Amino acid sequence: MTELRAIRAERKPLFASVSAALKREIASGRFAQSDLLPGERELSQMLEVSRTTLRRAIAGLIEEGVLVHRHGAGTFVRRSPPHVEQPLSRLTSFTEDMRLRGLAASSKVIERGAFLPTPEESMMLDIALSEAVFRLSRLRLADGVPMAIERAAVPMRFLGEAERVGDSLYAALEASGYRPVRAVQRLRAVVIGAPEAALLDIPEGSPALDIHRVAYVADGRRVEFTRSTYRSDTYDFVAELTLPPNARQRAEGAQR
Repeated sequence: MTELRAIRAERKPLFASVSAALKREIASGRFAQSDLLPGERELSQMLEVSRTTLRRAIAGLIEEGVLVHRHGAGTFVRRSPPHVEQPLSRLTSFTEDMRLRGLAASSKVIERGAFLPTPEESMMLDIALSEAVFRLSRLRLADGVPMAIERAAVPMRFLGEAERVGDSLYAALEASGYRPVRAVQRLRAVVIGAPEAALLDIPEGSPALDIHRVAYVADGRRVEFTRSTYRSDTYDFVAELTLPPNARQRAEGAQR
């Protein structure tokens, strides 16, 4: 390992020097292939330090967020997640958004199938509690990194059969002739709880964005209700603001 033996000559605690050496190796891309650190025995031999010193250094890097320990799997380098700017004025699916940015979108299904709606879904979709919905809850990933948890509900009458839904809910709606043409979104900041933090691979209590979206088809019927939790360190939501037409005309007139 580069410069590891030089740590003994540095005028600071040995565990701090070990931490600095590990950071240099991480920055160099040494662990890029698997992100998994070697075992304690191998690392302590490489660094020529005791396991006690090594453990203290690693514990400090975990606390800093440089490393993450997964029980039963080992200690991994925590890579920076992709960062996405999402315009609020464009109605696209997660898969389309990631493709536009050159990122590979993937999903892990949490819940999928036809159900009776919850009271919230009934109210947001303006349907009776007896009308079935197709519910699709997924962990959304970009280049393998967890980005968001999406819980979508669509009245079954817009899809026909649940089997028609593949990887993209919007593609299924478009195939049925019910692609949403507009949507209303509400965003609020939340503190994330333990279950969602585990799915998103972030610490419990981290800030997140809670987003409710109701989408409409051309004739005004509500076709989709989605409640999403986005990691706040991966998303910037951007809105373009313009003057209303009458104010714009006054402004243009004043410039002449």
